[in-house]
Amino acid sequence: MDLFDNVSPLDYRYYGRDKDFEKLKEYFSENTRVKYLCMVELALVKALAKRKVCSEKAVKEIEEAIGKVTAEEVYAEEDRTRHDIRSLANCIRRKVSDESKPFVHFGATSFDIVDTANALRMKKATQDLLVPKLLELEKTLIGIALREKETLQIGRTHGQHAEPLTFGFAVAGFASRLGGRIREINEKSEGLVGKFSGAVGAYNATSMLVENPIELEAEIIGELGLKVSESSTQIAEPEPMTDLMHAFTACFGVLANLSDDFRNLQRSEISEIAEAFGKEQVGSSTMPHKRNPLNFENVKSFWKHFMPQMTAVYLDQISDHQRDLTNSASGRFFPEMPLALYLCADRLDKTCRKMIVDKESLQRNFGKNKDFVIAEPLYILLALHNHPDAHEFVKQLTLKAQIEKKPLPLVVQEEPGMQEFLAKFTPEQREIIEKPEKYLGKAVEKTERICAHWKEELGT
Repeated sequence: MDLFDNVSPLDYRYYGRDKDFEKLKEYFSENTRVKYLCMVELALVKALAKRKVCSEKAVKEIEEAIGKVTAEEVYAEEDRTRHDIRSLANCIRRKVSDESKPFVHFGATSFDIVDTANALRMKKATQDLLVPKLLELEKTLIGIALREKETLQIGRTHGQHAEPLTFGFAVAGFASRLGGRIREINEKSEGLVGKFSGAVGAYNATSMLVENPIELEAEIIGELGLKVSESSTQIAEPEPMTDLMHAFTACFGVLANLSDDFRNLQRSEISEIAEAFGKEQVGSSTMPHKRNPLNFENVKSFWKHFMPQMTAVYLDQISDHQRDLTNSASGRFFPEMPLALYLCADRLDKTCRKMIVDKESLQRNFGKNKDFVIAEPLYILLALHNHPDAHEFVKQLTLKAQIEKKPLPLVVQEEPGMQEFLAKFTPEQREIIEKPEKYLGKAVEKTERICAHWKEELGT
């Protein structure tokens, strides 16, 4: 099939064309989904063999058989049976002896296999692929934060210039938020559960096979490295998977917020950072001079598409009685979220590593309103020295400076009665009023502490 015959952009534009495709398909392709279903079928027959329900020969034959099963074969069989898991069992059964056939899918209901396989695949994809990629991005952000920890930047609230900070401090905030999401994703992936309790969760079928079907379930699920669903119906409790998907979505939000901030810092009138621009790269089909924030905008766009899919995950918590089929289609899309998150983390990591920090623009932008930066420390110092209405007083001084188009420090110096208060300021306090760039609080120290914490906790 031609790659560009695919319908989803995730396939023909992103996942399918990614240089890591061979690695990614080992977690996200349909062939891989079938492989994980087979792994659960094998865990079942192994557990049965330990209890002498079937022979070791059956285990060997079924293990060899599942290594030959393909998604194409299963789908062809499903065209006949109209049931995916029965089709999988049929494909395995055709490859084993008559003696071993009865023990394929023996005592199982479809979602003993499906929910357990989904949890196992999601856990492996998260821990083996996604988390390492997020850690690479975390390491890059920590590196930028420490490198730029003393790079002066004007802070912005509500889109307006606020108080001084450093660019490294701003980046450290995202490193902290991402670090928290990585920790959460790790924890939630460890909490994923499988089940082997039959058609209504009461172990009806497996009670016919072994004396203690609850122990049999624990052995099957333990063989796969998962936890057992504490209370299952035909399906495993949906909350552990919901929690993981929520952790993915929240992490995606951090990436989108970072991308949005960095995209805005590239606006022509701000120009504090820039994406590296390839020699043959084109920014606009008609404006040769354009250099668009392509990668940051791409991540924001991905988030806009995938974040709302979390609604379907929440809806899939609801299943009538012991089970209905309303999650059978929507649940198949779950792996798209960690895949998209991986692709965006990879894009951001590569972009941030090459990102240009324009210190001249940072200094220029700070200088635009640096005189008014002293308003906050001035009012606090006046209040400390018993001014009766310091906030209102300084507000009126800022208005006067704007109307008279004078620097605020000059208006302060000229204001009657101010010298009496200024004389009470310590040299350090006076320096902050005279040099707004010194009004950084603990930005540098906090940056170092944030980075040290997450480097230690995450081993970056």
